Amino acid sequence: MKVSGFTIIKDGVKYHYYFEQAILSILPICDEFIINYGESEDETLERLLKIKQKFPEKIKIIRTLWDESLREGGKILSIQTNIALELCSGDWCFYIQADEVVHEKYLPEIKKNLEKYLDEKNVEGFALNYLHFYGNFFTYFDRRPFYRREVRIIRNNGRIRSVRDAQGFRVDGKRKPRVKIINAYIYHYGWVRPEKIMLEKMKNIDRYWHDDDWISERYKKNNQSIS
Repeated sequence: MKVSGFTIIKDGVKYHYYFEQAILSILPICDEFIINYGESEDETLERLLKIKQKFPEKIKIIRTLWDESLREGGKILSIQTNIALELCSGDWCFYIQADEVVHEKYLPEIKKNLEKYLDEKNVEGFALNYLHFYGNFFTYFDRRPFYRREVRIIRNNGRIRSVRDAQGFRVDGKRKPRVKIINAYIYHYGWVRPEKIMLEKMKNIDRYWHDDDWISERYKKNNQSIS
């Protein structure tokens, strides 16, 4: 069995993403890890190269230019995710976003399920549970309005691709993959940042959904609070 990890990251240092922790958290059960690095204006690449120095046999970094003209539905995120996915050579592909971390205590359970269902082709992936940390590293939500679980591991059969804003996957662009739920959690730290950086991160992400007029109106007050 071969497992490929993959992720995308752009301006990870500037917007305080936990991309290093994300990669390292699942690296022990991955035979390779594909990183789609979007050209950035900070030290993200330097930090990625340090990880590659430590794990040269596993880490593969590709460099891409994101099409900043794509401003609808977060589509650029799934496009970039699929670029990384297409380079994965494992039986299973483990997608982790740059503000997600898997605690090491869950890795044996995840690996056990990957091995168990390796030859059951009707199992097309796995969903994991989520804890959404908010404001700090001690407060979290595990229920609505936050999503309770997401598909993060898919079978590498050439038919399953990331869609829309890269939050989910579809088979042949149509149906959801048939998945098993693993009794393991992903810790999501997307809302754990200093408020000023959080606002800048939200503004940057919103650019993948909205035009400049919407952005200007939404963030016209420099001291706007998060809502």
